Amino acid sequence: MVNKTILVVGGGISGLTSALEAAEAGYEVFIVEKNPYLGGRVAQLNKYFPKICPPNCGLEINFKRIKNNPRVRFFTMAEVESVAGKPGDFDVTVKLNPRYVNQNCTACGKCVEACSMERADEFNYGLGKTKAIYLPHTFAFPMKYAIDMAACDRCGKCVEACTYQAVDLGMEAKTVNLKVGAIVWATGWKPYDAAKISYYGFGRHQNVITNVMLERLAALTGPTEGKILRPSDGGAPKTIAFVQCAGSRDENHLAFCSQVCCLATLKQVGYVREQYPDAKIYIFYIDIRAMGKYEDMFAKVQKDENVVFVKGKVGEITAGENGGLVLEVEDQSTGKVLFQPVDMVVLATGMEPATRACVIPGVSRDQDGFVQSEGGVIGAGCVRKPMEVAQTVRDATGAALKAIQVVGGGN
Repeated sequence: MVNKTILVVGGGISGLTSALEAAEAGYEVFIVEKNPYLGGRVAQLNKYFPKICPPNCGLEINFKRIKNNPRVRFFTMAEVESVAGKPGDFDVTVKLNPRYVNQNCTACGKCVEACSMERADEFNYGLGKTKAIYLPHTFAFPMKYAIDMAACDRCGKCVEACTYQAVDLGMEAKTVNLKVGAIVWATGWKPYDAAKISYYGFGRHQNVITNVMLERLAALTGPTEGKILRPSDGGAPKTIAFVQCAGSRDENHLAFCSQVCCLATLKQVGYVREQYPDAKIYIFYIDIRAMGKYEDMFAKVQKDENVVFVKGKVGEITAGENGGLVLEVEDQSTGKVLFQPVDMVVLATGMEPATRACVIPGVSRDQDGFVQSEGGVIGAGCVRKPMEVAQTVRDATGAALKAIQVVGGGN
């Protein structure tokens, strides 16, 4: 007998799309997500392609579809431990990590007021802090708090403050076994670790940040309430450099092109220009890849007199005066070596598949760590190859159809 249930691993935009398309076609679906919320990387963006609109405009619709569809069941703070079986008959073991907050939570915030311990805010890529008991972000779904036990001293003040008996410090990890007919693997991507590119000084120089960090600085719900400021002193940058292919197209780091980095920079130039009309912006690039309709965005940025494109790979970033930075690069158009001082640097780090550094029983990967669809396990979205949001949604819809075909194509 073929099991008609479909498992979707990953609750980002690709996982949500695959799950909802399958569920609305009549199939039972499980979503397994490692974070305490659904929405993935898209939830961390300020704006996304192709509409250049806030992520909530798309995610809220999907969350409403989940609420209204009893065929979709999801687990957060969960991870797949093993996959066994064959297409149509998989046995999957899932570990449910404790949230330490139960279903009684109303997100009133009294627990946060009582908590004295802090942790780095991973949603904001470490640009701010939260209490040890925290709401992942303003529009989190589910809207429930969680406790980071690595930062908690178990003082019990949050337990006392909660009038709904929602905090349970005694929660333990559990394991559930799921029987499914097909698996959509949609665990997405993570930003390449810029600290590995030692010559750019990320981690040594406070004012060297990454493109995903800039997204959070520009977001109204971010650590600076939407103001793009230098981390070192909170000052407004007058000169900003964008360094393309930071780790991408490099055999020592990511050998492939991440496709979206050029577009992300062109978009982020718009963020800077909105806040600082007179700021000088430098873009150091190997080549600009803005395909199809996005060519218009490239042309618009090129017309900006305060944006300077320099064809050349930045060799090193060193400390300058007053927290500033100096970029050393050979301008390929002139053959001259430039030493460009700026107030702030944004590294356009690439998209690394979440599966690159881990071995997943029953899931095949290529040499770069991207999931290969075979044997009833279908890759979807950026875990299959780099792509922007609109393309991810299309790809995830196709993955849902493939999963339906694996389980027989009929109810």
